[in-house]
Amino acid sequence: MPRGARIDLPDLLQHVIVRGIERRPVFMDDRDRGAFRSRFRRLLSDTGMRCYAWALMPNHLHLLLRPRWVGLGTFMGRLLTGYAVTFNLRHGRTGKLFQNRYKSIVCEDEPYFLELVRYIHLNPVRAGLVADMDGLAGYPWSGHAVLMGRVAMPEQSVDDVLLRFGREVDRARRGYEEFVAAGISQGRRDELVGGGLRRRWALEGRSSVRESYDERVLGSGAFVEELWRHEELRDRLAPPLTLPDLIERAADAFGAEPDRVRRRTRDPAASRARAVVCYAAVRELGLSGADVGRALGMGHSGVSRAVARGRELWHADETLRTRILGTKPPRG
Repeated sequence: MPRGARIDLPDLLQHVIVRGIERRPVFMDDRDRGAFRSRFRRLLSDTGMRCYAWALMPNHLHLLLRPRWVGLGTFMGRLLTGYAVTFNLRHGRTGKLFQNRYKSIVCEDEPYFLELVRYIHLNPVRAGLVADMDGLAGYPWSGHAVLMGRVAMPEQSVDDVLLRFGREVDRARRGYEEFVAAGISQGRRDELVGGGLRRRWALEGRSSVRESYDERVLGSGAFVEELWRHEELRDRLAPPLTLPDLIERAADAFGAEPDRVRRRTRDPAASRARAVVCYAAVRELGLSGADVGRALGMGHSGVSRAVARGRELWHADETLRTRILGTKPPRG
C-alpha cells in the first residue's frame, strides 16, 4: 500500500480537507470568511482550477477541485499561505494557522463525484450551523448557495454539477436540491474522507479486499493501478523545469538571445520573453517572485508588472504553453 507524496496530476478530482492547527478556528467572523473566499476566487481565475464544491467551517474547510495546468500543491500553497498572513495580521497573532499537511484525496469521478458534492455541501447542516435546507441555501460560505443561485461566484463550475440534473436551470436546481436533501439522513460518511476501497469495505463489515489499494485514493482497484502507472511515468519522464530552462525556451520562442533575456534591454523580443518568463515562472510553475527577480535582475515591482504583461502575451498565443512548458493548453 504505497503512501508518500500526494498524487498531484492534472485533471484528477481532489477532495481537499484543511484543518486549523490543534483544531483551532481558522475563521473568526464573516470578514475572515470573505477574505478567504476573495483569495480563493482570484486563484481559481488565475490558475484555471475547477471547483465543484466548497464549505468553510469554523476550524476547517472542504474543497472539491480539479487541477488543470497548475498543480494542487502550488494552488494550495498560495491560497493557505496568503490567507494565513492576512489572518495573523488582522488578529495580531504569529505562528502557524493550519496543520502542516492538508489532506488531499484523489477521487474516481464515478460513482463519487455527486456524492462528494453532497457530502461537502451538507457540512453546515451536520455541524448545526444551519437548521435545514432553506438555511443551507442562504448560507453564503459554501458552494451550495452558488449552485442554488443565491450567491454569485462565476469561478465555481456550476454547470458541471447542475447539468447532471437537467438542461433547464430551474429543474436542474430542484433535482440537485432534492438529491442533497436525501443525504441528510446519511449522517457522517467516513468512507468519503479517505482510505479508499479498503476503508469503505471495512465500514461495511467486509473482512478482506483483493483489489489494489492506496490510502490517498477513493476509487476502484483498477483506478488505483492506473494512477500508479501515471505517477511512475511522470517521475521517469518529466524532470522539473528550472528557471534557466524557462529562460532558454522563452528566448527561443521569441527569437531572442538568452543573455539578453537575463538583463534589461531595449530589444523588444527579449523584453517580451522576460515578461513571459515572469508569468510562466510565477503563475504556471509557482516559483517565487524573489527567485525570478534574482535570475533576471529585477525588483519585486518589476516582476509584478512583467507578470501582468506576460499574462497577456501568454493567453494571446496558444502555442506558448507547448513551446515553453511542453504541455498542451487546458481543455474547455
